[in-house]
Amino acid sequence: MAQPYKTIAAAASDEFVEKKSRFIGFIAPVTTEEAAVDFINSIREKHREATHNVYAYVLRDRQLQRFSDDGEPQGTAGRPVLEVLLREQLVDVAVVVTRYFGGVLLGAGGLVRAYTQGAKCAVDAAEVLHMCPAVELELDVDYSFYGKLTYLLPSYGAVIQDTQFGEGVQMRLLLRRERLPRLEKELRELSSGTVAPLVLKQLWSHFDTE
Repeated sequence: MAQPYKTIAAAASDEFVEKKSRFIGFIAPVTTEEAAVDFINSIREKHREATHNVYAYVLRDRQLQRFSDDGEPQGTAGRPVLEVLLREQLVDVAVVVTRYFGGVLLGAGGLVRAYTQGAKCAVDAAEVLHMCPAVELELDVDYSFYGKLTYLLPSYGAVIQDTQFGEGVQMRLLLRRERLPRLEKELRELSSGTVAPLVLKQLWSHFDTE
């Protein structure tokens, strides 16, 4: 089974000043190298007056990792940014740390700390999503069974997406994939074999509850 992973919900940013240099950390969700490059270029364009626009990105696709020091001494900028993403176990994300030089040299160690902080403040500003394999299901039940479902589904952490009331009740919901066999078994037992979920598709999803 595919392994769960962590990514972010939306773009975010934060900044700080270190010895008169302004550092701005930007982060965005990306799923392709093209999207990562587009994001990096958009920050470069917006901050073309900046001294440096250092970046790193990590993609699930081919486990791709890229980074750039963008003119800072080798190993003091891009690699520390990448290390933050790896340490936080984030994928399908790109980070750019923009620096406006303030006139005071930071030295190699100072640069590593500053770019690490720039990446970390961007990560901390974002909403982290824990993505896991999921299934979208459809359930058709009569009204007498609907009450049992409303009691049962929360114990599986199921997310109800839609409920239609007609001659019977039709529900569409999201469920963690590994919980499907147990739910199918319990539904069969409760309904004497008359209720079975229809799997509409398999996907990745974030769940707020365990």
